[in-house]
Amino acid sequence: MVADLLRLKLLLLRNSFRRSTAQLVGVILGGLYGLGILGFIVVGLVVLGSADLELIRTILVIGGSATVLGWIIIPIAATGIDMTLDPARFVTFAIPMRQLLAGLVLGGVAGIPGIITLVASLAQVLTWIRYPAAAAMALVCAMIAVLLCVVASRLVTTAVSSMTGSRRFKDVNGIVAFIPLLFLGPIIGGVTAGFQNSPGFAAKLADVLAWTPLGALWAAPADVAAGAPGLGVVRLLIGAGTLALFVLLWRRSLSHALVTPPYNAVAKRAGGNLGFLGRFPATPAGAIAARALTYWFRDPRYFASLVVIPFIAVLLFFSGGTTGGAFAFLGPITAFLMAWSISADISYDNTAFSLHLSTGVRGRDDRLGRAVALLVFAVPITLVFTVVPLVIAGRIGDLPAMLGLSLGLLLTGAGLSSIVSARYTYNVPLPGESAFKTPPGTNFMMFAVQFIGWFVMLVLALPEIVLAIVYLVSGDALFGWLALAVGVVLGGVLLVVGLRVGGRWYDRRAPELLLAVSANR
Repeated sequence: MVADLLRLKLLLLRNSFRRSTAQLVGVILGGLYGLGILGFIVVGLVVLGSADLELIRTILVIGGSATVLGWIIIPIAATGIDMTLDPARFVTFAIPMRQLLAGLVLGGVAGIPGIITLVASLAQVLTWIRYPAAAAMALVCAMIAVLLCVVASRLVTTAVSSMTGSRRFKDVNGIVAFIPLLFLGPIIGGVTAGFQNSPGFAAKLADVLAWTPLGALWAAPADVAAGAPGLGVVRLLIGAGTLALFVLLWRRSLSHALVTPPYNAVAKRAGGNLGFLGRFPATPAGAIAARALTYWFRDPRYFASLVVIPFIAVLLFFSGGTTGGAFAFLGPITAFLMAWSISADISYDNTAFSLHLSTGVRGRDDRLGRAVALLVFAVPITLVFTVVPLVIAGRIGDLPAMLGLSLGLLLTGAGLSSIVSARYTYNVPLPGESAFKTPPGTNFMMFAVQFIGWFVMLVLALPEIVLAIVYLVSGDALFGWLALAVGVVLGGVLLVVGLRVGGRWYDRRAPELLLAVSANR
C-alpha cells in the first residue's frame, strides 16, 4: 500500500507534464527556476564549508529554521496549492493508519518541494566534510529534518482540513495571507537594521533558534565539530522528539479527519436574529443600510478594506515614528480610502442588484442607505485614527485642522462615490472570490475612473486642504478651526449634493446598471 501511494504521487507528478502547451511551458520554467535555486544553494553550501565554524553554524541554523518554518506556514497561507494525496480523499478507503502515514510522508518527499529540501539538506553534509564526525551527524540530522518538515506540513494540512471547506475560512485565509506582504518592507528593514547595527545579531539569533525544534537539528553538527558531542546529541534528541510528537499529533488528527470529513459538518444558527435588519428603521433606506453593513462585515471583498486599515497605521508608524511625519496624517489618509471604498458598490452587487429593481427602490433611498452604512463605522474609525496619532506624536494642537481635513475628505468622498457608483461600473472580483483577485476584463476604464475620481475628490476638498496647509505653515490656530468648520460644513453639503445627484443617476440608469453588472463576469 505504501508503494501504491508513492506510485500515485509520482504518477500525478508525471501527469503535470502532460497538460496544455501553456501549462507545460509554465511547469518547465518553474522547474528550471527551482533547479537554478537548488544549484545555487548546493554550491553555496559547498563553498561555506571553507568558512569559519561560527559562520557556518549561524548560516545553517538560520537558513534551516526558515526552511522548517516555511513548511509549517505555507500550507496555512496557501491552502489548496497542492491537493495531491489530500487526507480528505482517503475517507472512503480502509487503509491501515501506519501504511497511510508512511505513504503520505513519502509522497510529500517525492514532490518538488520535498525533493529540493532533501537535496539541499543532504548537501550540508558537504559543508562539514572537514569534520568527519560532524558530517556523519549532519547526515542523520538532515534525514530527520526532512521528515520533520514533511510531517509538520501534513500535520498542519490535516488539522485545518475541517475548515478548508468553509467559505469563511477561505475568505479569511485569503485576507490573512495578504497581510504579511504589507509588512514585508518593515520586516526586511528591521532584520537588515539588526544585522547592520549589531554585528553579533545573527549569532545571537542562531543561539536562540538552536534550542528550538526549528533549529536544533541544524545546530547539532556544529556542536560535534566544536568538540561538544554531548550537546549535539541533546539537540538531536530535541529534533527527534519533536518529530515523534508531530507524528503522534498527526496520527490523531488524521484519524479524526478520516471519520469526520469536513462536508459532514452541519452549520446551526438560532432563528429570529435579523442582524442589522433589526437595528435599522423599517424603511427602504434603512433596509439598504442594513444589507450594506452586513456586506461590510461578511463579504471578504468589503471586509478586506477594514482589515487592511490597521496595518496601514503600522506602516505609517514605521515610516514616521512617534514624532509625526506621515503617521500624523493617518486620519485624512484613512478617511480618503474609506470614502472611496463605496465607489464600486453596485459593481460588487453583481446580479443581486436586480433585487433593487424588482422592489422599486428609489435612487435617493439606495444612495442614502449605502452612505449611511459606510458612515456608521467610518466616522468613529476616522475620529480615532485622527486623534490617537496626534496624541502619540504630542501634536494635539493640530487636532482641529486634522479633524477638519479628515471629516471633509470622508463626507466629500462619500458624496462623490455615491455619484460614481451610480454612473460607472467595471469588473470587480465576483461574490465568493478573493478580495485581491484581478478579474478578467480589468481595463483602462477602471483605472481612469479611479484616478480621475481621486483627483476630483481632492479638488472638492481643496478649501479645507488649503486651510490645513496654511495652519501647518503659519501655526495660527485660527486657520485650524476654520479648516474644521469648512470641512464639516462643506463636506456635509457635498454629501447631500452627491446623494441627490447619485440618486438621479440611479433612477435614470438603473436598467443599464443591471445589464452592465450582469455582463461583468
